[in-house]
This record gives sequence, structure tokens and C-alpha cells, in this order.
Amino acid sequence: MGKKSEKKSYAAPEYMLTYGDMVTLLLTFFVAMFTFGEADPREMRLILSSFSGNLGVFEGGMTLSKGQLADMGMTIESLPSTERGSSMARSIKQAQEILKPEIRSKMVRVSEDERGIVISLASDTFFGPGSARLNLERGADLLKKVVQLVERATNQKLRIEGHTDDTPVGEGGAGEERYRDNWQLSTARALAVLAHMTKEGVPGNRLQVGGFADNKPIESNDTPEGRAYNRRVDIVMLRN
Repeated sequence: MGKKSEKKSYAAPEYMLTYGDMVTLLLTFFVAMFTFGEADPREMRLILSSFSGNLGVFEGGMTLSKGQLADMGMTIESLPSTERGSSMARSIKQAQEILKPEIRSKMVRVSEDERGIVISLASDTFFGPGSARLNLERGADLLKKVVQLVERATNQKLRIEGHTDDTPVGEGGAGEERYRDNWQLSTARALAVLAHMTKEGVPGNRLQVGGFADNKPIESNDTPEGRAYNRRVDIVMLRN
């Protein structure tokens, strides 16, 4: 019998496996480099700037990075702030606690909207019909509490807004008090509250004032109770 023919092996040498892996990794690396080379430089800076200097490329600070991004207004102050939201929540909680008796007696409403915290004072507590003369015998203690709340919110801007119901102005004013319409009456009442607050020490540069007549009702004017709610002076603690 003849010798059995030996089978030939066609497998690649073992070193070729390692070499193939190395070539694949090099190809992947150069493809990635080419992709980054085609990227928009502005987009890359936006991505990298979020690291705030951790890569040792950009300086940290109050802006995301210097130059064009800062010119675009992309500052820390323009981003949503959890701390500011928490501050507003604390302020409204304080207002509801301090004014609890007046809220129960419906002399005051405390709410929050897109402007900020709104402290609504019932005008009937402070003013006679058709009058913008403050009745401090009835409202002095309430205004004192409001001033205390305002003083706690250091440097926060305030807007004092006068509102009326849709009843035309009558002859209720005394002496020289005669108002042509609800625009004048609502503005005069807001100014009266502003004057009292500045007298109590609230800096004038924190205050704004406006009159809105019957254009922003919070209740229907079809009932006496609704009209009473609409006759109000709002002290708005504005969001920063």
C-alpha cells in the first residue's frame, strides 16, 4: 500500500489576525478624523464648551465660552434656574402664611402667574366708591404686612396695578377727586398705594405703576361679588 497523501492547510498565519485587527482600527480612526474635519466649527465649539474648561481648551466663567458664543447671549443668566424657581416658591409660601387671616376674610388673594407673585388687595378695603384716597384706618395693618413681604425680597422689582369693575365712574369722589373714567381712577389708586409704600421705605427705583380700568377682570362682572373681586390693586413681585 502507498503512503496516504498529506492534506495541505490553507489557514492564514496567526500573526495575520493581529495585523488585520490593527488595520481595521487604523481605518476606523482615520474615518473618525475625517468626519470631525468636516464638522461645522461652531457646532463643535457649542459641544465642547459645555465641558466648561475641563478639556483644558476653554476658560470657565459666567459665559459658556468667550467670543461669539458670549455675543449670542448664551450666558448662565439666560438659562433656566432651579434656584430662582425655589426662591419664588418660598416667597409665595411666605406671603400665604403672613397674610393668612386676610386671605380667609377675602381681603387679599395671593397667586402666581407668568409675571411673578401677585398680591391682590380688595379696593373696597382701602378706597371709598369713586375715590383714590387711602383709608388707612381699615387697611394700614394689611399694607404694613405687604411692605414687610416686599422688603424680604431684596432688589426684586414690583409693579403696582390698579383695576376696576365695568361700572362707570360716578360722583363718589370727595372734594377735588373727580375722575373722568375708570382709567384715571385705577391709575390714581395704584399711585396712592405706591406713595404709601415709598413712605414706608420701599425704594422708588424698585417700583412700577399702571392702571388698567376694567380690562383685566379676574371674575365675571355679572354679580356683585365678581365686581368686588375685580375692584382691586395688584402688587406684582416680578420674576427676574
